[in-house]
Amino acid sequence: MHASTSRIESYFCKLNGTPISTNQSMNRLAYTEDERRAHHTFSELAVSLGMTVRTDAVGNTIARLKGSDDTQPVVAIGSHLDTVRNGGQFDGTAGIVAGLEVVALFNEHRIQPHHPIELIAFASEESSRFGVATLGSKAMIGEFPIDKMSTLTDQDGVSLAEALRRCKLNPELLKKPVVQRQTLNRFFELHIEQGPELESLDVPVGIVNGIAAPTRLKLTFQGQANHTGTTSMMRRKDALVAASEMILFVEDAAKLEAINKTVATVGICEVTPASMNVIPGEVTLYVDIRSTSMVSKQRVHQQIRKKAYVIEQYRGVTCEIDVLSKEIPIVIERHIQERLQSACEEININYENMPSGAGHDAMNMAKLWPTGMIFVPCKNGVSHDPTEYSTVEQIVAGTNVLITAIRREASR
Repeated sequence: MHASTSRIESYFCKLNGTPISTNQSMNRLAYTEDERRAHHTFSELAVSLGMTVRTDAVGNTIARLKGSDDTQPVVAIGSHLDTVRNGGQFDGTAGIVAGLEVVALFNEHRIQPHHPIELIAFASEESSRFGVATLGSKAMIGEFPIDKMSTLTDQDGVSLAEALRRCKLNPELLKKPVVQRQTLNRFFELHIEQGPELESLDVPVGIVNGIAAPTRLKLTFQGQANHTGTTSMMRRKDALVAASEMILFVEDAAKLEAINKTVATVGICEVTPASMNVIPGEVTLYVDIRSTSMVSKQRVHQQIRKKAYVIEQYRGVTCEIDVLSKEIPIVIERHIQERLQSACEEININYENMPSGAGHDAMNMAKLWPTGMIFVPCKNGVSHDPTEYSTVEQIVAGTNVLITAIRREASR
């Protein structure tokens, strides 16, 4: 079975609402009308393939293809449809497209799987709106931050709980997992690499062996706002200068952990008041630390805390550090890696074993179920940007590996 180029192009066009392009901005933040519209389109496409569709309490859309023994646990394929602000066309969507094509191929070849197959369009994978990632898959495994729903807010002050209610979802139902462990057999996700490795090696497919997980911190520096003209340099408690020291330190701390492929980023800096003639009195930094090594990641976290204390002492400011999330890196089970490798070999596709530097819904699913992940290249390694791009041929190659693996897994 070979994936259809024309169908894959069509799925991208319908889900994104625009033809594939090398420079196309997407803005489907979690629990917005645009994101929900994409979920609705996914539902329509799934129904057209003969699937039944449901939406769970967190807003995941789940499409089911009946198995010949429908009592068997599900073989699941999934990814997400939300994007970052000013994101690209392929992040998450590629995995949804691949899943739809798998079902289309089963239909085209008149194959009914022994196990039921479910396609999961996860809600709120990106952290762009509420500062916490992979909310849809967290809900599936019982790790949804139920106690923070009222305090996690977007830039307009809308809480996560309110956003759910606006989508006609019931937050109270999220106090327990939205899926029972025994109902699912295994999970697979296809995703663009979001890095340059595959393209630089000229290899069409990556088999993921581990997934780095983020620790996200919110640092609030409190100084003293004052008049820029009447406050001498020696008397200032400039929160922005203090925060600037931390920004540079975060970079240095991560560089010391380069052997572990640990990275750290200050992605947001909020200054109050943001005025030309007022010394900044408060600055908030949002820090993202990622690694496949929990120990390395924790070292960077602790170094940031130590540096904050030093800055407090000699700059006369305070620094409050809140941990927004602390995810555990995942090692993909060896036998699942081998099955994906075998699928590549069966259809003569070269592959590279590699870790994922980005977090994915797969890292949550792997906590409860055997999980496999396939990467396809993206141009110049760029993601979370309008220029994010993979060729249809690259998506086809990854999808061919996925269908080969799913056909085996669903017939066991």
